[in-house]
Amino acid sequence: MWKTMVLITMGSLLFAGLAAVVDGGEKAGASAGTVKSRTFNVLDYGAVGDDKTDNTEAFSACLKAVIAAGGGKMFIPDGIYRGRIIIPGTKEWITVEIAGESEPTPSFGTIGAFAFPKKGTVVKCLSESGAAVISAANVPDKLYMQFSGVNVSLRNLDVRTYDNPGIGGIDLLNAVQCKLENVFVNTDRYNVQASKPTHGKAGISTPACNNGALTILRNVCVTGYHTGILVNEHTDGDNIVVASNINGLEFPFAHHASRFGRVGTYRNTHHITVSGKHGFSIEQMNTEQPGPGQTDTNNAWQALVSDINDPKNLGVADINYWVVEGNVGAVEKFTRNGGALIRARRIGSAPVGNK
Repeated sequence: MWKTMVLITMGSLLFAGLAAVVDGGEKAGASAGTVKSRTFNVLDYGAVGDDKTDNTEAFSACLKAVIAAGGGKMFIPDGIYRGRIIIPGTKEWITVEIAGESEPTPSFGTIGAFAFPKKGTVVKCLSESGAAVISAANVPDKLYMQFSGVNVSLRNLDVRTYDNPGIGGIDLLNAVQCKLENVFVNTDRYNVQASKPTHGKAGISTPACNNGALTILRNVCVTGYHTGILVNEHTDGDNIVVASNINGLEFPFAHHASRFGRVGTYRNTHHITVSGKHGFSIEQMNTEQPGPGQTDTNNAWQALVSDINDPKNLGVADINYWVVEGNVGAVEKFTRNGGALIRARRIGSAPVGNK
């Protein structure tokens, strides 16, 4: 009996001592700023995911708190949130993560007509002009030149505009770095049914910085824009889909080369467009072009004009491709408009010159 009481007493003292250490550690950590959470829920700043409320001010208030904390995560629970997310500029190097609750379903295809999903974390803007749905602001608070010091991390987001959009999806030209993972940028319409984009907008514009630049794209899908992804300096992408855009991937001028692993290019007018001197490689470009009877008067613009559109021969690249034609199967067709310095080979074949 006595031994049991002693053990209980000693155990209680030990527990109390550990509790004191933990409590003291929390207090010390709190004073050092290491315990305070850097996750900020947009609901706490007035956001409502009801597909009606304009959440632009709520998003801005939440991001202001993230910046004031020296960086952190803006968390957006599942729902359909209307409004714009404008990431403030900063003169310091910080990371701003914007994360949805659920990974989106990248709904795309080459035939048919399907209802578009309404689940997950959807950020949606129906404005006809102005900033993209998500953008890095070009404001006086900059690291250097026009670039903010922000490293933007976007994860588990469905970003939407509307058919033939007059605004972009994600514009991070003025950020210094970015990472996008599980991001679906679309026009709220199954891509086969999309109207021809006439406003020259991009689904994603990556940072244009060449000093300290770093762009990582993983599990990203863009449909229905004039340019699917505008690829700037130091871009590294894998598991990318660009479908039913005028230009799937567009490569403007860049000092440094870009690399892509697997890229799916479907129903774009031009799968690859080069608009400036740019070095790049694509390890596996999987392509499907509409076959006989797979276009109509509304989507005839999605019929392939060229796999590579580089009329000024500005691209320096290596591409491994595999081409499928709808209702036909795998074919050896591969269409160039220029691209004299781009070496392209069908998977399984030996390269011959620049073919």
